[in-house]
Amino acid sequence: MTLLHTLFGGELPRLVMFDLDGTLLDSVPDLAAAVDRMLEQLGRPPAGVECVRDWVGNGSQVLVRRALAGQLEHAAVDDDEATQALALFMATYADSHALTRVYPGVRECLDWLAARDIAMAVITNKPERFIAPLLAEKGLGDYFRWQVGGDTLPRCKPDPDGLLHVLHAAAVEPAQALFVGDSCNDVRAARAAGVRCVALSYGYNHGRPIAEENPARVLDDLRELVASSPTLR
Repeated sequence: MTLLHTLFGGELPRLVMFDLDGTLLDSVPDLAAAVDRMLEQLGRPPAGVECVRDWVGNGSQVLVRRALAGQLEHAAVDDDEATQALALFMATYADSHALTRVYPGVRECLDWLAARDIAMAVITNKPERFIAPLLAEKGLGDYFRWQVGGDTLPRCKPDPDGLLHVLHAAAVEPAQALFVGDSCNDVRAARAAGVRCVALSYGYNHGRPIAEENPARVLDDLRELVASSPTLR
């Protein structure tokens, strides 16, 4: 029996939904490169990978505002400047995802779920325009029937709208679904949707341990979810 069976009382879920950045893909190197190029164009010093790692998770608009503020708190950033900076960031980030990599264990987990005809979706706060090209470039595009971005619906995570949208499209009850993420936004969105949530320890959570959000489990590797023994830990 796998951990996935254990979470669902010996059965398997009908639907597994995943976050993208920090869960399936380590995308911070490319995001940081785009942020630093944006800042350079605005005559500002670079932020660097470690700062950007703590700033991602709430979508591109918030990431850009945090970069302009130089910190998580960004309320004082000028709206016109943020609009200009966002356009620069989006153009730069669209150019290349060469530094983005698939985390270890992701393909094995997705293959296991696909072999059992478990429906899968991606729900991310990344702009929708980037999702399909990025998944295709990294060889993951064929796994996911539904892809929801941060601008697909009026509200994004931690609001549960994306999860509820996919649940409705899949005709699956919350009790029959799992969400897999890496940040407080993911855990809170899943909780609000009434969906079990498993979190990854390696992702991006604004510098805080994800265990503080009390997901159903914290994993170090996605293969732990579907392995028949706990050898990976």
